[in-house]
Amino acid sequence: MVALLLATAVLYLWNLSANGYANQFYSAAVQAGSESWKAFFFGSSDAANAITVDKPPAALWPMALSVRLFGLGSWAILVPEALMGVATVGVLYAAVRRRFGAAAGLLAGGVLALTPVAALMFRFNNPDALLCLLMVCAVAAVLRALADGRTKWLVLAGLCFGLGFLTKTLQAWLILPPLAVVYACCAPVALRRRFGQLLLGGLAMVVSGGWWVAAVELWPASSRPYIGGSQHNSFLELTFGYNGFGRITGDETGSVGGGGRLGGGGGGGWGETGITRLFSSDMGGQISWLLPAALILLVAAVCVLWRARRTVAAEQAVGTEQAEQAAQAMQAEQAGQRAEFLVWGGALLMTFVTFSFMSGIFHQYYNIALAPYVAALVGMGATVLWRRGGPLASAVLAGTAAVTVGWSYVLLNRSPNWLPWLRWTVLVLGLLAALGLLAALWGRAAAGTPSRTPSRLAAAAAGLAVVTALAGPLAYVLDTVETAKGGSIITAGPQVKGAFGGPGGGRFPGGTGRFKGGPRVFPGGMPGGMGGGRPGRMPGGTGGKAGGRTGGMGGLLNGAKVGAEAQALLEKNAGDYTWAAATIASQNAASYQLATRKPVMAIGGFNGSDPSPTLARFKKYVADGKIHYFIAGGRSGFRGPGGPEGGTGGGRGGPGSGKGGSSGITSWVEKTFKKITVGGAPFYDLTQRR
Repeated sequence: MVALLLATAVLYLWNLSANGYANQFYSAAVQAGSESWKAFFFGSSDAANAITVDKPPAALWPMALSVRLFGLGSWAILVPEALMGVATVGVLYAAVRRRFGAAAGLLAGGVLALTPVAALMFRFNNPDALLCLLMVCAVAAVLRALADGRTKWLVLAGLCFGLGFLTKTLQAWLILPPLAVVYACCAPVALRRRFGQLLLGGLAMVVSGGWWVAAVELWPASSRPYIGGSQHNSFLELTFGYNGFGRITGDETGSVGGGGRLGGGGGGGWGETGITRLFSSDMGGQISWLLPAALILLVAAVCVLWRARRTVAAEQAVGTEQAEQAAQAMQAEQAGQRAEFLVWGGALLMTFVTFSFMSGIFHQYYNIALAPYVAALVGMGATVLWRRGGPLASAVLAGTAAVTVGWSYVLLNRSPNWLPWLRWTVLVLGLLAALGLLAALWGRAAAGTPSRTPSRLAAAAAGLAVVTALAGPLAYVLDTVETAKGGSIITAGPQVKGAFGGPGGGRFPGGTGRFKGGPRVFPGGMPGGMGGGRPGRMPGGTGGKAGGRTGGMGGLLNGAKVGAEAQALLEKNAGDYTWAAATIASQNAASYQLATRKPVMAIGGFNGSDPSPTLARFKKYVADGKIHYFIAGGRSGFRGPGGPEGGTGGGRGGPGSGKGGSSGITSWVEKTFKKITVGGAPFYDLTQRR
């Protein structure tokens, strides 16, 4: 266990600073929270509290505290995320080991640590790292409650779910239904008590997640920052709309583009929906290496345990009193194992189905939510079948090994010029391992040796199967660790044939703006104007560079590059103003804020589509001398169906992107104030009228 955790720590901390500020959108909010406790509480994008990020702030709090202690820098921001990854592996190990043994725990922890999307996000500053940790803790607490029926564990699980809500709103509650159903059906206490415990757990969840929501909703809107991502300055609207059901249906007002609106097919600009979505070119290399194995082992292990229950019941009916007691203990143990499979399997299937069919915004890195469930089922399922022995169990293990290496070959073949030897090595050695398992089985059956006693050949074949199954993910992880990642959309591993940004697929970041479902060009660029004028050019360029190295799809919706001249201009007399500058969309604002460490107003929030501030409010800020510069960046965004000309309404067009919003502010500034060009970007001094 110690070796597993140390290796995970080294892997996640290695070359960490190459990612720089990672997602500058969140890093700017972290910087703001380290300067202002009010910004810390609300999750504001700047220390002057103009607007919040489009998520609740819990994921920002550990990073902001780290920056307060150690100063602003890449390590101060990203080390807490890496340590969350180590903690997640440790909690998963402990949860699996308690009932299935150390071997199962080590295998589960190793699979999680080497899942490419996990290695990616535990080295990044998006909310998904903390959410993954909290979900594993919640599941572990539910499993403890299933074991002994104590209420305190369900209360602890409710606390984790509440904190998860403050991390990424309703996604944290996605696995609640299967966990609640399994507890209601399998807990070792009276039915009435089960429902009472579930209600107490739900109360703990509401209190731990609702106190902050109540404070924000009751706080006078005039003295708090605008709620980013909402169109009416409401966190509840953000929760149930843009970040809630809009992600399922694609009906996301103010979005960069919901499902069915940017391209062809069921998933629109965010990929085709359907049961094979997570195996596609875009998603497969992130999460699906062991997903088929997890599903096969889930079904096989549940079948084995249910069959064993009937066998034990028969022994109980005819045995002595001592045998009956042993049979009862065995039956209780198998019932507990069955319940744990149902918990992890229910969480996996609920998340898998939702991710497969949701039509709204869906990024590759969301798949980190699946990683611990896949890892737990692989560790538990392989261990149960190995200990069970017998022809059927051994055949399932051999078949699972063959399916896994076959799928690894397919995934590796999607990057034909990257480590071409690896896919053939994995395939050949993996199939030899599967054949070895079968040969050991039939050899021992022919010799009359007890089938539950593994031979050296079987052990060697099983070890080789594990190595070949993890070779592909390990290669992806090492590539991820060695490659700088930055921006709002990132992926693990090398470029993939047929994926967005890869050869032969839809070219999304830095390309021609075309999708697999048909041609689609974004005139005027994307939010923030970084692509202004060149059709389909995205912020961050081709593949995005962080720290001078290419990061695959890393640069999508990245910020601007701030030169020394622009930095000096903004820092001069910045103390005389509430905001050193204002600009359209959060990524641009974040770049200038991180460079100067001065508040920069993000007009319109992340997409530039939020109605904050209004043109009238912006004019009042200027009249009161609160903003020094306005930084233009080409057009304020792109025009979505239903969105006003020049606006940033995204999928449906946002109220804040029309004449009275971001584009209206831009037009007024351009007509009213003097323009200077600094570092290639147009600046308007809001103290110097034309």
